[in-house]
Amino acid sequence: MRRAVCPGSFDPITNGHLDIIARASRLYDEVYVAVMINKSKKGLFGIEERIELIRQVTAEYANVRVEAFHGLLVDFCKQREIPAIVKGLRAVSDFDYELQMAQMNNGLTGVETLFVPTNPTYSFLSSSLVKEVAAWGGDVSHLVPAEVLEALNKRLAKD
Repeated sequence: MRRAVCPGSFDPITNGHLDIIARASRLYDEVYVAVMINKSKKGLFGIEERIELIRQVTAEYANVRVEAFHGLLVDFCKQREIPAIVKGLRAVSDFDYELQMAQMNNGLTGVETLFVPTNPTYSFLSSSLVKEVAAWGGDVSHLVPAEVLEALNKRLAKD
């Protein structure tokens, strides 16, 4: 069985993330979406909320699994016998950082990293930007799945 992982914080998941996950799901038998737990960083959505949103928006992909992880991504991969990490690249600036991570991960455990160019429609898109625009009342409906938009609007209405 060919397995891969798409890691990230996904706070919240965007259409750009979803595009990479969908493309990976066509290439691999099983794709794990690994939601990073960073205890030193307060997210807009809690880990369980993010996992539930990702499960909702990836439900059409029968081969996608969603799990939280903390620590080294390569340990997550080793525990699940995942030989490949799939990462989306938006710009050259992403490549500099991601290349270093890919080389470190490969050196630690032999896990390969595959870089997928982001769909040009989403080349500027980040979760941080979505949260900022939404917080100021901007329309992000074309940047996130409907379920995420609803959760985002509810969360921001509370703040």
